[in-house]
Amino acid sequence: MQQQNRRVVITDCDHGNVEIERGVADRYGVELVVASCATEADVIEAGQGAAALLTQYAPVTARVLDALPDLVAVGRYGVGVDTVDVDAATARAIAVCNVPDYGTEDVSDHAIAHAVGLLRGLGALDRGMRRGVHSLDPVRPLHRFSASTFGVYGLGLIGEATARKARALGFQVIGTDPRWTPGTQSPDGTAVVSSDELLARADLLSLHLPLIPATHHLIDDAAFASMRRGVKLVNTCRGGVLDTEALVRALEAGIVAGAGLDVFEEEPLPATSRLLEFDQVSVSPHAAWYSEESFAELKRRAMENILEACAGRIPANTVNAAALDAPKGAGQHV
Repeated sequence: MQQQNRRVVITDCDHGNVEIERGVADRYGVELVVASCATEADVIEAGQGAAALLTQYAPVTARVLDALPDLVAVGRYGVGVDTVDVDAATARAIAVCNVPDYGTEDVSDHAIAHAVGLLRGLGALDRGMRRGVHSLDPVRPLHRFSASTFGVYGLGLIGEATARKARALGFQVIGTDPRWTPGTQSPDGTAVVSSDELLARADLLSLHLPLIPATHHLIDDAAFASMRRGVKLVNTCRGGVLDTEALVRALEAGIVAGAGLDVFEEEPLPATSRLLEFDQVSVSPHAAWYSEESFAELKRRAMENILEACAGRIPANTVNAAALDAPKGAGQHV
């Protein structure tokens, strides 16, 4: 980077420390500033003069990008980039980077853990015993894995990993994804069906979709109405894919017999959420991504991505790479 623009800003981070990121910044010879941004105004103030931003939840909008003309790259901790206006960044020749595969094994492990817990009734049985209830009635009927159809909605890296692990446990596995034709198999060997067939057949439905306008509230009242009565649901992707109020109605009606949820429309999940009223709902605090290994990989690669972009190269993990000839100021900032 040029001497006057050696500044990179982490807008927000709840990881406890940024020592890994500092190590990467030191290796590239840049100044790293850590802020606590929650709003557009916060990001604009903290990002003045920065060549790159690394964000977790803080919004990076067109207004933010216009106010920070020195930006070359915006990175995000994680797979999704729904907090970044990618179109606005592309129009300004700013690279937007993510880390799409750092948590593939971890999130799919978490999805399988929720699924197994639901299909054996572990959460509801545990909560019952803590109240002195020693009965199977709250979780009947339970079925062996080999008699159950495991549906995977979204056959990206995480969805395919989840499908592979479900097959290894003996489930009949089907999946849907707009990239693959019903009646074929995905590259990893999952039987592909239409979305309608998936909803109609799945005994357990595991969601692995990005949150984009087309998937917001994809699982709504109409979707629940098309599912098998007694279906169980796992969501480890994005809270907004699932209509929370519709899920509550489906739980009350007995359409959904259980849910394992790691992500929510409002995070952290409020203690007043109606989801917490149901024994058959197991929750975890957006923890699916986490293992010590994925944690370190996420932090290192997120920082390397934006610094590579500042060096005039387009990292492999640039979501708008196809629309960019090169990041703005390529070769002039490092």
